[in-house]
Amino acid sequence: MESSPGTVNELKTRILLSAFFLLTLGPLAMAIEEPEFDVLAEFDAYEVRRYAPYLVAEVDVAGEGSDGQAFRILAGYIFGDNQESEKMQMTAPVEARANPPSEKMAMTAPVISGTRNDQSTTTFAFVMERKYTLEMLPRPNDERIRLLERPARVLAVRKYSGGWSESKFAENTRYLLDALATDNINVSGDFEWARYDSPFKPWFMRRNEIWVPIEWPAGAGPK
Repeated sequence: MESSPGTVNELKTRILLSAFFLLTLGPLAMAIEEPEFDVLAEFDAYEVRRYAPYLVAEVDVAGEGSDGQAFRILAGYIFGDNQESEKMQMTAPVEARANPPSEKMAMTAPVISGTRNDQSTTTFAFVMERKYTLEMLPRPNDERIRLLERPARVLAVRKYSGGWSESKFAENTRYLLDALATDNINVSGDFEWARYDSPFKPWFMRRNEIWVPIEWPAGAGPK
């Protein structure tokens, strides 16, 4: 039986991601830097974190195979495809955020990372090492890459293990959204998907997280 184009592209993307994570996240996973944060509150379905500012390199991609395209672009940048030919260390997590096709469209449901149509894109981001400032970061050769600082923010974070399917992400996003509504916590931004582990790690042991900015009064604790 012949493979469909979609199946072939999915296989190519998986091979690419596997090679990428093997070179970066795989053997050094325990030593990899993550953005600094404080846990403000813990609930059954999620926890509330306050993140300090951190730097990212990000790129927008669209269409089938966008995951692989984004990883090629961003991995190239940190592996030396920059004006200084400087190689940088990988950190975690890899962030992904789906963008709506139009700013004029009313948002009535959470944006699900990885769900795309012909007009929408997904933004992928690599976190930069803490030793850099925005001025110190090597300038990318690829003009599609943006270097920017994530501001300090408060996020509701739902952790889950398992594979990287869109259905798994959507299921946990709905669970998080329902829990926030029950706790009368207002969402103030788009959902993001954070992945921490290599595809070589058993699927049931992978660390995945869903992040969403929330309105959280200063000094507030568990409700």
